[in-house]
Amino acid sequence: MGLFKRLFGQITPGKNKVRILCIGLDNSGKSTVINWLKPKKAMAQDVVPTVGFSVEEFTKNGLSFTVFDMSGQGRYRNLWEHYYKEVGGIIFCIDSTDHIRMCVAKDELDALLEHEELRSVPILFFANKMDLPQAVGPVQCVQNLELSKITDKPWHIAASNALTGEGIDEGITWLGTQMGRAARAK
Repeated sequence: MGLFKRLFGQITPGKNKVRILCIGLDNSGKSTVINWLKPKKAMAQDVVPTVGFSVEEFTKNGLSFTVFDMSGQGRYRNLWEHYYKEVGGIIFCIDSTDHIRMCVAKDELDALLEHEELRSVPILFFANKMDLPQAVGPVQCVQNLELSKITDKPWHIAASNALTGEGIDEGITWLGTQMGRAARAK
């Protein structure tokens, strides 16, 4: 079964629009993850850093998929909160090789977790760039970001390599399941 059939099979029947916010620090792989999710014919050959934000819309298996790709550069991070309303899921990309800025990622995550609009919105963390030798594993990312303190919403961390797609399917399948549960609970 295809990736999107698994994802969208979890979402309430009749609901044909999904909104996902993809955030994380600059150079964490957000745009590359989104590019991997797009239909093959819509994939970009070269992925460039996002300035401000971009919106990717595409349809797969009868579902309209809207992903807000938010810039992770410091001067644009204040834009994130303007897109929290009506988001069904969040993808938070972590550059697992950027040991120095892990504390900055934690600060941004802490700010995100304070928003009431996101109280029950599931968060998928991609510990990205796992193919590189200096990468820390998902367990270390959980510890660095203190993810175990998140108790008011479902979350999951997946080791990933956005260039090859490794770990992306696992994470998206989990996010689809959680978004489906949240939609049925409403």
